[in-house]
Amino acid sequence: MTAQRPTAIHQFVAGFSNGDAISNESRVLRGCFREWGFQSEIFCETKRILPELRQDAHDVSTCNPGPSDVVLLHLSIGSPVNEAFRALPCRKTLLYHNVTPPEYFRAINPQTADSLARGRDQVKALAGVAEINLADSHFNAQELEAFGYTDVHVLPLVLDLDRLVGAPDRRVKRQFGDGRTNILFVGRCVANKCIEDLIGTIAVYTKTVDSNARLIQVGSYAGSEPYYAFLLARCRELGLDAEVHLAGSVPQAKLNAYYEVANVFLSMSAHEGFCIPLLEAMVHDLPVIAHGTAAVPETLDGAGVVFKEKNFELVAETIGRVVSDAALRNAIIAGQRERLDRYRGRDLESELRQHLEPFLSA
Repeated sequence: MTAQRPTAIHQFVAGFSNGDAISNESRVLRGCFREWGFQSEIFCETKRILPELRQDAHDVSTCNPGPSDVVLLHLSIGSPVNEAFRALPCRKTLLYHNVTPPEYFRAINPQTADSLARGRDQVKALAGVAEINLADSHFNAQELEAFGYTDVHVLPLVLDLDRLVGAPDRRVKRQFGDGRTNILFVGRCVANKCIEDLIGTIAVYTKTVDSNARLIQVGSYAGSEPYYAFLLARCRELGLDAEVHLAGSVPQAKLNAYYEVANVFLSMSAHEGFCIPLLEAMVHDLPVIAHGTAAVPETLDGAGVVFKEKNFELVAETIGRVVSDAALRNAIIAGQRERLDRYRGRDLESELRQHLEPFLSA
């Protein structure tokens, strides 16, 4: 019997909050699905939904799709949501955002490492469960294929970059727009982001290139408190308390302000499935210098400055060149604008619809 056209396309997420990349994408996709004429809601464990957002998402146990309806799972971490997705009596699609390998967390946070290991086991166990498998980068698609998935399609993150051009927070601009060189990294304060390497770089930079500089890291450390404590101890050990600002999680207006006051965006991360802040930096015409590993070169797509080895002295010298050499800086920004134009030039909503067409045309 031929399947009927769905009346609803719902989404499952492991967590739902403000400022989270997957939460943001799920909102964008929900808008797309509703514009296409389908009912569409976002489902999550209630305890993983930010309290002020509990009118915007629903507990996963309340999802009751019909046999022809579609549920899309954003697969990014070990979660009971993944098991609930497996049991649904409907048509299924999966979008893989990567589950960080647990070895990055063994020494700092064994509990998180165990959770990630369970998550990667769940990824392997879900092979064959969804009819349509998507990944937001070729790097992630190759990982799914290594786990036994077949016919994996790549759909870059569907982002709302316009939110980045809103009014910046004035207090942040006053505090950090003080003439010092600001080296920015945006990303969660977790071990695979290698923030200790950012600290090592600023230690060299302030000694050999520019003593009037600071490192700013923006991103939540919730769930990674042992790692955060390690970073604070490292700053004290190196005498960098005044040169390193760990801002934690911030609202959008403050994030926009941090991008505006920065002179360069530096990433030393060891594992990225996509890395949205690279594109966010480009929106703000902020030169990007990044460790070229995992999906980072793919996301940069020829833009920015990519280095392969974590040589703090060489990276510090490169930052100094980018900050002081206007011609070099302008050339980097021009390349980043071209890359951003390529991203914006793709009709990702149409690409998503094309991937889901086997469901929609039933």
